[in-house]
Amino acid sequence: MSKSSTSTHLTRGRATVRAGAALLGSALLLAGCSQDLGPTGSAAPPPETATVGEATGQKPAPFDGAEPVKIALVQNSGAGDYFQQWTNGARQQAEALGIEIQVYDAQADNARQATDMQTAIGSGVDAIIVDHGQSDTMCPLINDGLDAGLPVVIYDVEITACAPKAVETAQDDASLASLILDKMTEDIAPGSPVGYVNVLGIAPLDRRNAVWDEVRAKNTWDQKFFVGEFTNSVATDNAQLVDAALKANPGVAGIFAPYDELTKGTVSAVQQNNLQSQVKVYGVDISTADIEVMTAEGSPWVATATTDPNAIGAAVVRVTALELAEQLDSREVVFPGTLVTQELLKQNSIQNLDQLRAELPELNMTEVATADWIPVVSF
Repeated sequence: MSKSSTSTHLTRGRATVRAGAALLGSALLLAGCSQDLGPTGSAAPPPETATVGEATGQKPAPFDGAEPVKIALVQNSGAGDYFQQWTNGARQQAEALGIEIQVYDAQADNARQATDMQTAIGSGVDAIIVDHGQSDTMCPLINDGLDAGLPVVIYDVEITACAPKAVETAQDDASLASLILDKMTEDIAPGSPVGYVNVLGIAPLDRRNAVWDEVRAKNTWDQKFFVGEFTNSVATDNAQLVDAALKANPGVAGIFAPYDELTKGTVSAVQQNNLQSQVKVYGVDISTADIEVMTAEGSPWVATATTDPNAIGAAVVRVTALELAEQLDSREVVFPGTLVTQELLKQNSIQNLDQLRAELPELNMTEVATADWIPVVSF
């Protein structure tokens, strides 16, 4: 692959990407997520509009031609507003680059995603992004796309063994778990009774689970319960599981729930049992709806580790652009996270993602996967 002298800024792949990126299972990929409801029951806010940075460099091929570059996004979205934000970021970065992006969203139907991938391969696009799905379904089709001469970029999929020629991208899930569990370690004394809400067999949650096991053992925390499932209503149904677990295990000091839909369900259960002054909740991910929950009076959700899904979707498109321009010098790109505490939100009167980004501009990841010819979007 030829290399351009254009500077690129990539967060390098780490062993954590290889450690367990089995695709988000069908349990995660829940149907009907286009109108997720916030904690007050209102519809999710409309997609955010990005600010487009100035590109100073000369466009390389194939971006310098008269015809627009075309990319297919073959997606299998899940519950919560994470996926809506992710896709919004991808669309807006594509628009800034002059890319025509065709989005296929299977919404929990793995067979449909396979069909979508076959359609995308034959549709005349220049590259394909695969966002979530099941590895046993998608890996053969990813290889079909590569064999057809198409660059294929994957988000949150373990393809190291089955499709090593594809480009692999992911959140740094081990780092996210470490960030939040460092905070939990500050707050929860060694040997304390704790609870855990997670679902194994899902790549990002498996990676977070590995860190949990290490930190829990190091702190000699007494894990009183481990519950969690994915359904068509993750937060509501997990609230019932955590409610039962809390009733059966009084005295829990803290709960780790490393996905915001699980976290919101956990918060609800703690509040239902009037334990918000006794039980601290630690999560992963952030949205405006999550901020509303964290900053509510008496909320037990004290901290979360997160990336901005808008920024990740945008960065995955930039990775794809660099791959098309033959300027990507890594087969793995990992997106860093940051810690957000309830204290930070309240002290700075932060009520939404716009205000959080102003306080923590690193969430935009504008220096990740870029070059001087790319007009980088920020939110």
